[in-house]
Amino acid sequence: MPELPEVETTRRGIAPWVVAHRISDVIVRDGRLRWPVSRTLRAQLRNRTVVAVERRAKYLILRLDEGGDLLIHLGMSGRLCVLPEPRTPGAHDHIDLRFECGQVLRFTDPRRFGAVLLASHGAEQHPRLQKLGPEPLGPDFDAAYLAGRARRRKLSVKQLLMDAQVVVGVGNIYANEALFLAGVRPARPAGRITLARYERIVGGVRQTLTQAIEAGGTTFRDFVGGDGQPGYFAQSLTVYGRQGMPCVRCARPLRNSRLGGRATVFCISCQK
Repeated sequence: MPELPEVETTRRGIAPWVVAHRISDVIVRDGRLRWPVSRTLRAQLRNRTVVAVERRAKYLILRLDEGGDLLIHLGMSGRLCVLPEPRTPGAHDHIDLRFECGQVLRFTDPRRFGAVLLASHGAEQHPRLQKLGPEPLGPDFDAAYLAGRARRRKLSVKQLLMDAQVVVGVGNIYANEALFLAGVRPARPAGRITLARYERIVGGVRQTLTQAIEAGGTTFRDFVGGDGQPGYFAQSLTVYGRQGMPCVRCARPLRNSRLGGRATVFCISCQK
């Protein structure tokens, strides 16, 4: 599932090709996504110019001239790619944004858990974005904030990090990796962690996500960025997907458990 690094990689990949270009047509082949595509999408987008491509959490935001935005969520298997010209679509190529310059921004989603949503009054006013927590790489995410959100809570620290109302974009892969960097066991109750440890956790989250973005995200199955290239952060994973293998620090076998129904890998020696 594309997480924050994969969505940010996609944003960086498509932005140079679509910003300042006018949409000449919109082709919706299958609007049965996670939420049905608006029947007015074509009419709303034709002759509009993309003025910026931004990201909020795991949503891409195409800012449009004359107000209003287009929100795109990649879901479980979605991807966006820029084509130099229209090409014969595949079975899962659901939506094309065609530009006057001849290029096409194509949305592909085999599982159809993604979304393409109009935000007529701006992305910030859309219900899907209003209750989200701060960005993990932004100034509002720090140890004091995280400790405050954890106070008196019994859920695990890993589940706290994966709560989008607490902080956005820290998916399962990156929560595992960040907690290993911080030396904190994933199952530790969030309300029983010291401020000093939250300092390490915030640092682990920031370092993990920054490195993943620099590597172009993580590809296990079908993720590719806007340039069609896979992500290479999988080669740098220290715990996720390595259960039973030696810890990179102490060489003890990594353990595997489930928290909130998600695979959780950790080192019993290096994480306390």
